[in-house]
Amino acid sequence: MTIKVALAGAGAFGIKHLDGIKNIPDVEVVSLISRDLAKTREVADKYGIKHVTTDLKDSLAIKEVDAVILCTPTQMHASQSIACMEAGKHVQVEIPLCDVLADGEKVVALQKQTGLVAMCGHTRRFNPSHQYVHKKITAGEFNIQQMDVQTYFFRRTNMNALGQPRSWTDHLLWHHAAHTVDLFAYQAGSPIVKANAIQGPIHKDLGIAMDMSIQLKAANGAICTLSLSFNNDGPLGTFFRYIGDTATYIARYDDLVNGKEEKIDVSKVDVSMNGIELQDREFFAAIREGREPNASVAQVLPCYQVLHQLEQQLNC
Repeated sequence: MTIKVALAGAGAFGIKHLDGIKNIPDVEVVSLISRDLAKTREVADKYGIKHVTTDLKDSLAIKEVDAVILCTPTQMHASQSIACMEAGKHVQVEIPLCDVLADGEKVVALQKQTGLVAMCGHTRRFNPSHQYVHKKITAGEFNIQQMDVQTYFFRRTNMNALGQPRSWTDHLLWHHAAHTVDLFAYQAGSPIVKANAIQGPIHKDLGIAMDMSIQLKAANGAICTLSLSFNNDGPLGTFFRYIGDTATYIARYDDLVNGKEEKIDVSKVDVSMNGIELQDREFFAAIREGREPNASVAQVLPCYQVLHQLEQQLNC
């Protein structure tokens, strides 16, 4: 059976999904949704997608569509996830699941009611570098004592990863911190029981904090320190240092080194070195097998509960 997919959001991240799906057998993107019809048609032509629209409802009305991948602005994620499930479609929504906890809770409740596959794009669970560490943990060979994470971008104007103007404003807490908050609990194998946050000045035009510091503690005693910035004029991206009882690992997306910066071969960890492709493979495998996926909306909800608590702290 070929799984027929609609993809919403033909921007930088939507294209990453389209590139990943090209490598997955028996999956076909049949509809592409984005706000600029001409640009959407241009991307669709490149990837051989026949149906294009600016309205998600048009794609949800296509009977043959089995599943939807949402790469849309943060503020639309929860409501669009609900619309997909109400239309009987499986859904994978890019991170974050929501930027208001109550909205995320509604998504989880509807998934339980419908039994459809609903997954959130917490890519760090799938990157080969983090998978390598996770396998060491589950084998009992490594236990995290501390994670030290830096998430740095240079984003003083509202531009996306392709250098194009965004129609929405990105957020350090609800988007970028979500990756690490979820990964820390996942890798520690223990829920977060304590969380603190402070933030720097609010940007006069963007209306968001450009710098943030977060501390986390898991029930098993592991701790995490996370530094985030949109002001960093230097190397961009996220760098994870795992300090454990038997080793130190430094993960940079799909690459991994030990504490002495000696490269670790992660090419055999999974069938691909592309975390987005591996994330999509899990989504489609869960649909075929009728099971809960890794990074299901239910599994990641505790992350958003922590983010909600941190937002309340920051607003005090």
